[in-house]
Amino acid sequence: MRAAVLHGANEAVVLEDRPDLMPGPGEAIVALKAASLNRRDVWIRLGQYAGLKFPIVLGSDGVGIVESVGDAGREWIGREVIINPAINWGSHQGSQDQKAFQILGLPRDGTFSEQVAVPISNLAEKPAHLTTHEAAALPLAGLTAFRAVSIRANLQAGEKVLVTGAGGGAATFAIMFAKALGGEVYVTTGSDEKLERAKEIGASGGVNYKDAGWDKKLMDETGGFDVIVDSAMGENFSKLIELANAGGRIAFFGATTGNPPEFNSRRVFWKQLSILGTTMGSPSDFAAMVSLVNSKKLRPTVNVTFPLEDADGALDHLLHASQFGKIVLEISE
Repeated sequence: MRAAVLHGANEAVVLEDRPDLMPGPGEAIVALKAASLNRRDVWIRLGQYAGLKFPIVLGSDGVGIVESVGDAGREWIGREVIINPAINWGSHQGSQDQKAFQILGLPRDGTFSEQVAVPISNLAEKPAHLTTHEAAALPLAGLTAFRAVSIRANLQAGEKVLVTGAGGGAATFAIMFAKALGGEVYVTTGSDEKLERAKEIGASGGVNYKDAGWDKKLMDETGGFDVIVDSAMGENFSKLIELANAGGRIAFFGATTGNPPEFNSRRVFWKQLSILGTTMGSPSDFAAMVSLVNSKKLRPTVNVTFPLEDADGALDHLLHASQFGKIVLEISE
């Protein structure tokens, strides 16, 4: 099989021939059709991620056909599947097992390859209405956004939602899921073009956070938000606290602009705000996400595709470009 392999931090991802995979107990081998990229792949290549090991096949998201299984699960053979990249979540719905939990693509080899070995329990039938590329884009970012919006923030129909950083993969899913669950969705984003794209997938409005007074404009327009979904943290986090309505929930799953400076903690307890950390999602979260995608016929936004042999170029594109939606690797027909 062909695999795109990273041999060290700040090195190029190179295409190599490797032996075909054999399933272990409880595992399935999936012949992959497509995979998609996530920011964690970029951070791993830059050497800025915990638990680095090399060589490694990156990639957490994939869609393909089950080729073989280990000691069980023969009913999966020949079926088209997507892969839940959250491995060994554990028995507690509230949080992942802090020692056993893994994300596909580090420390175990991931989906930038013609084959991947995953636990049978991490397979799900591909939603029939999705294209191969759309299905490949769904798992990690979709799971992260679904848990943030539906499980951690517990969005209720009719509530106002703010999604920051519209354009990124998880933020794009958060917009779609919040809209599908009955929320009135607004966004912040770094360009007017992305703001228009966000409206196309369900946002009622929003602002360019590069404009002075963007937070006041949002408050004047909406009156505040019941749910805020954030992945940036950083200096604008204090503004999110001000934008949150009394009893509001702020769910965050990243800190791409760094830790927030000191903020007015009195506003947090006086307004009885909930600030909620969230990471990936449980098996039941993944099943509920797929069910929502199927029932509402939701379609992930794919920005651009690259061939497997140009996985390194795809990572560069994710690092340097300002895309809206997901970047997908095409692996086979």
